[in-house]
This record gives sequence, C-alpha cells and structure tokens, in this order.
Amino acid sequence: MKIEIGAYEAKTRLPELLRQVKAGKRFTITNRGQAVADLVPSENPEPSDPRAAIGKFQAFMRANPVRGRANIRALIREGRE
Repeated sequence: MKIEIGAYEAKTRLPELLRQVKAGKRFTITNRGQAVADLVPSENPEPSDPRAAIGKFQAFMRANPVRGRANIRALIREGRE
C-alpha cells in the first residue's frame, strides 16, 4: 500500500522515510495534490561483493588481452576527444 506525502514533508522527513522504505513501505510524493514520484524499495538492495566484481574484471581481461604495446598518452587523448 502506498502512502501519499507532500513534497515539503518528504524533504523534511527524508531520513525517516528512507528507513521505512528500506523496511518495505512505499510512498507517493505529491506536489500540490498531484502525484509526482514514487519512493519505493530498490530492486537490488544488497550491495555487490567487491571480490565478485574483481573476479569478473579479471575474467574479462583474460578473455580480452591487450595486444601489442599500448601508448597510454594516446589512449588518454583518444578518451578525451
């Protein structure tokens, strides 16, 4: 069930609202009586494991090795263009 809350009240009570959203509650934020946003729990509340991310990155690097000599300055210039 969504609870309607005005934008000003949402701003002043944001930390409390976030705790409630983390617990599963949903809020509809209104501005002058018009619904403008929904404050709902994240679909992915669990932070990712850094070790898993490193493992995926290492697997990517093994599957896509750098060939030849890389000119770091040229790569940086290319990235800035």
